[in-house]
Amino acid sequence: MGSWSFLTNHARALLCIAADPGARLRDIAATVGITERRAHAIITDLVDAGYVVKDRNGRRNQYRIQTDLPLRDPINRQRTIGELLDLLVGTDDHREGISPGDRQRRSKAATRR
Repeated sequence: MGSWSFLTNHARALLCIAADPGARLRDIAATVGITERRAHAIITDLVDAGYVVKDRNGRRNQYRIQTDLPLRDPINRQRTIGELLDLLVGTDDHREGISPGDRQRRSKAATRR
């Protein structure tokens, strides 16, 4: 495969946050394939633009994606971040801050009942 991708590192970081709102910068960096310093810069960009809200939870950060905001791409401004995540993640769980691990645990608990 070539050296390009359909998704920017900003979009990939956003997907990491959608999957795990409590993800550490080190985890985001490893998943996206960038340095922690670059991951910090990307998260700062997303926070400064208002797409992500960063809340302090003890010693960790918890992130919330503002899903109702429009995409920055001038061609697709009528679409929202939430619609993009729905397409790429395939679920609305990110809107409620539910991680894939939580979803699996809930599914297993429901089948045990």
